[in-house]
Amino acid sequence: MSVSMSAPMSDDRSFHVLEAIPSRLEVSPDRPRRRWSVEAKMALIEETLKPGANVSAIARQAGIAPAQLFGWRRKAMQAGAVQGEPHEQRLGFVEVTPTSASMIEIVVADVVVRVGADVDQNHLVNILRAVRQA
Repeated sequence: MSVSMSAPMSDDRSFHVLEAIPSRLEVSPDRPRRRWSVEAKMALIEETLKPGANVSAIARQAGIAPAQLFGWRRKAMQAGAVQGEPHEQRLGFVEVTPTSASMIEIVVADVVVRVGADVDQNHLVNILRAVRQA
C-alpha cells in the first residue's frame, strides 16, 4: 500500500490529508485461486453423503474450508444433482402422551436411551445431541 501526505496546512491546523492507494491485501496468501472440476466437487459431495461421514473432516482432508464444502453440497441438493439422506434415517420427534410411570426408549445408532415419559423436552434434546456427537 502506498501512502502519500500533503503539505502541512497553515494557521493553527496541524493535520495532514492522507491518501492511501491499496495495491494488494497484505493478509491474503500469494497464490492463485484453485479451480475445482465438477467431477472433483461431486466426488467430495458424494463422500459427505455416506452414513456417518464428517463433512468438516472431509473438507480439511481436501484442503478446503468446511463452509465451502457445505456450500457445494447445499447447492447440489437444491439443484437435484444429489439426494440427501432418506427421511427414515433423520432424527425426528413425535408427540408422546405419557401415562403413569411409563418409560420411553430411543435407539440412536447402537445406543439405547431410556427416559421417563415426563422428561422435559429441552433436556431430552440435549441428551440426544450428546449421544449423536459421541
